[in-house]
Amino acid sequence: MVSDMIRLLTLSLLLLLPVFPQQPAPGTVRGKVTLADGGSTLQGATILLTPGGRITESDDQGQFVFRNVPPGRYSAVSHMHALTGDKKTVVVAPGAEAEVDFALKLSALRETITVTAAGKQETVAESFMSVASLDGYQLTAKSGSTSLGDLLENEAGVAKRSFGPGTTRPVVRGFDGDRVLILQDGMRTGTLSSQSGDHGEPIDPSNIERVEVVKGPATLLYGSNAIGGVVNVLTDHHVVNQHPHDGLHMAITGVGGTANAQGGGSGSFEYGRHEWLVYGSGGGMRTGDYNTPRGRVLNSGTDMSDFKVGAGRYGEGFSFNANFQHLETTYGIPVAPATPEQLAAGQQPEAPVLHMRRNSARFNGAAKQLGSFLNQFEYDLGYSDYTHAELEEGIPGTEFFNKQFTWRGVFDQKRRGPLTGSFGLWGLHRAYDARGAEALTPPVDQNAFAAFGLEELRYDRVRFQFGGRLERNAYSPAGLEARSFLGASGSAGVFLPLWKDGAAVANYIRSYRAPALEELYNLGPHPGNLAYEIGNANLRRELSDGVELSLRHQGQRLRLDTSLFHYQMHDFIYFSPTGGVQDGLNVYEYLQADARFAGAEARAQLRLHGPLWLLTGFDYVDANLTAGTRQSLPRIPPARGHLGFDWFWKGLSVRPELVLANRQSQVAPNETATAGYAVVNVNATYTITRQHLMHTFAVNTFNLGDTLYRNHLSFIKDFAPEMGRGIRFSYTVRLF
Repeated sequence: MVSDMIRLLTLSLLLLLPVFPQQPAPGTVRGKVTLADGGSTLQGATILLTPGGRITESDDQGQFVFRNVPPGRYSAVSHMHALTGDKKTVVVAPGAEAEVDFALKLSALRETITVTAAGKQETVAESFMSVASLDGYQLTAKSGSTSLGDLLENEAGVAKRSFGPGTTRPVVRGFDGDRVLILQDGMRTGTLSSQSGDHGEPIDPSNIERVEVVKGPATLLYGSNAIGGVVNVLTDHHVVNQHPHDGLHMAITGVGGTANAQGGGSGSFEYGRHEWLVYGSGGGMRTGDYNTPRGRVLNSGTDMSDFKVGAGRYGEGFSFNANFQHLETTYGIPVAPATPEQLAAGQQPEAPVLHMRRNSARFNGAAKQLGSFLNQFEYDLGYSDYTHAELEEGIPGTEFFNKQFTWRGVFDQKRRGPLTGSFGLWGLHRAYDARGAEALTPPVDQNAFAAFGLEELRYDRVRFQFGGRLERNAYSPAGLEARSFLGASGSAGVFLPLWKDGAAVANYIRSYRAPALEELYNLGPHPGNLAYEIGNANLRRELSDGVELSLRHQGQRLRLDTSLFHYQMHDFIYFSPTGGVQDGLNVYEYLQADARFAGAEARAQLRLHGPLWLLTGFDYVDANLTAGTRQSLPRIPPARGHLGFDWFWKGLSVRPELVLANRQSQVAPNETATAGYAVVNVNATYTITRQHLMHTFAVNTFNLGDTLYRNHLSFIKDFAPEMGRGIRFSYTVRLF
């Protein structure tokens, strides 16, 4: 009912658009970007103008321009790799030209940007959703990560699920699996990391521009899989932003580290001339078995390689981009040490090795200047061919195949009075097959289609956002009855400025999720989840009523972002142990009951004195069924805290930190509790910047106390604790 009302309200407002008065003549915003130390012009710096999410780059003279800007008050920010500038206010008068210049420098205080929360560029401080956005500067300390969960594990509200270093995946506010959607440049990756604990989401962090985590339901723009959140890995500026990219840009990175014999490197280039662009990237990373305070974890090494090539044209009226990417990784599943009985019998535990390959192709672009109502139409077509094989003595045993085609079209509206927004269509076709001894499901075809819209009313003292999505998912399993699910999601939010640089945000979101393929059809032993699984083909759709309250302050001395959230889950699908054992595994079946997720998170950045900053963070989530014994749900992260400092002077940044986790004793049946821990890390970077060149040296020391600790979300935490003391070195050179 609520979502129907939201859709009706949206339609009514769209029908009323013609009654808004004729808009005054647009203006122009132009300016120049220079390097703060020396005043040299910077080519390729990104400039964002909000509201509206318009974005461009500086040319070879450091100049930029935005044309056809509706009159009003705007905020402008600029950044380039580790360089950033102060946020500027720009007032555009009808038919007039406004000028704003930026002097970029290295700084601990950064304006972070998101493109994921609203489907267009905006600063995180302006977003209705709670977002964590990590750019290249912040990712430097994690340049040795081989899987996405490792990259994000200490962000507020984000933990990692793992079955070893090659298998990690983000868990957002306690939500895992099919409830957290992983994207690359706004499109689904097509991997199977959501279906099994031993399937990871591999990445090359040295070829990532930014990672964004939308915490809380993001189902309106991205689909029912995003009922818990979205993680968007942004690898190429030109894939998301449809504007020219003139000149030559290159980057080369090398990484080496102890504790796991890590070594690797990567490189990328892009060359733009006028409206045309060609680009490419590639790299590789290898790690050995990792060390812990109790010794080495056997069969935990990884080996990954990838490359990408692409080209595009970015004109004033039409743009397109096409690319192809190949990623391949082989990783071991850690094994428990041999027991005395096994050693006496001359036996060694099996050491399973998994090999994953993903080929993907993409074609996207935009048609611009579409008239008085629309700014542009953006289109995106993506194809992914994913294969995952479990190797037995080098020979494929069980194999998984997932071929997926997705498409998306979004119409971006021009601002009419206080109203702006976007609406679009989305579709998916997926062919899934598993073969071998551990094939749990028959071949399944999945088809999905959705229509969605997200609108915003912007006034001087308050902003409102509302939207809806109608989505249909259909499964056609071989030899079984087909199932289809139709559901609606809707949201309403208010953004209320309270004081200079401070605001409160409130959101209500009703989200729908269709059952996942594995929840419907899995049947058999599944070592990747340490369970014998029994799916349920009669599962109903899952609904969530979510409320989130946030308080933010983005000043020059203090950055603060706090959130409280509560999600009431209706017909929540969960794993329930039957008490039986089959094939040496505990038997679980998929059931449905109401559940509740509630929690809080906060992060703050405070200038103490001169170049010294205090960094803090905290998160907590409590999740359980709401009926009967109020059973706790499995693999919910414990309360965690973070305390650190950043001493930032010129190009040098030194960041000691203390990471704390509480004991997790609220556990599900057959789940073990985990002790609390405290871990000390020290990260340091030194950056040298010239007009067309940047060198970044990084030294990251982790677990300096060689603390024995375990990740509660690890399937194998009982015999595979986290990595012990180590050090990692990296060097990156950029040409721009």
